[in-house]
Amino acid sequence: MNPKVRKELKDYTNVGLFLENLQGKIDFAQIFGRWGSVHIEIGSGKGTFLVSQAAAQPQVDFLGIEWARKYYRYAVDRIGRRGLPNVRIVRADAPAFLRDFVPAESVDCFHIYFPDPWPKKRHHKRRLLQSSHLEIIVQRLKPGGQIRLATDHEEYFQQMLAVAKACGSWIDPIEFERPAGARDGECTGTNYERKYVKESRAIHTAAFRKRIP
Repeated sequence: MNPKVRKELKDYTNVGLFLENLQGKIDFAQIFGRWGSVHIEIGSGKGTFLVSQAAAQPQVDFLGIEWARKYYRYAVDRIGRRGLPNVRIVRADAPAFLRDFVPAESVDCFHIYFPDPWPKKRHHKRRLLQSSHLEIIVQRLKPGGQIRLATDHEEYFQQMLAVAKACGSWIDPIEFERPAGARDGECTGTNYERKYVKESRAIHTAAFRKRIP
């Protein structure tokens, strides 16, 4: 049997954003070369959502945030090979990146699908969806902007709902909208979801809209 051939990943400099090149709050119009709706995915993994959704919505600009270097490099390669002009991705810690580089009221939608649940109680403080982080996310949303969530972890989902409820003066629950890449029986169409569906795990979704003053 021949050894498995390892895929060669290419770097596409027009796809990746580099923190060392950013100075202060970013200008999405400059990054994408146009004014348009901006969607941010936190935890992009290998870029499955970004690729399918950007292809389905060429009028929307997508920015992915991914911390794991191996997934970030895979996503860059995948996006670059598809030649999608409306996608960028950055390797960064999401809360810090949003706080330091994303302007207030500049984002139309946040997609947060299957964030690490950090199941051990002593690790709960590492979870993305906690009050201090959600405040940053909501502040970066335009009035009327949305947050879409999905997880397979029941306890984490209940925490998400509790944290969102605590921000009830800013956001209201709305119906979750399935992305373009979701197949029959799927909610998001991400690699993680497809893995969890095979394991017969229940998928929980929620969505919220920022109130318009």
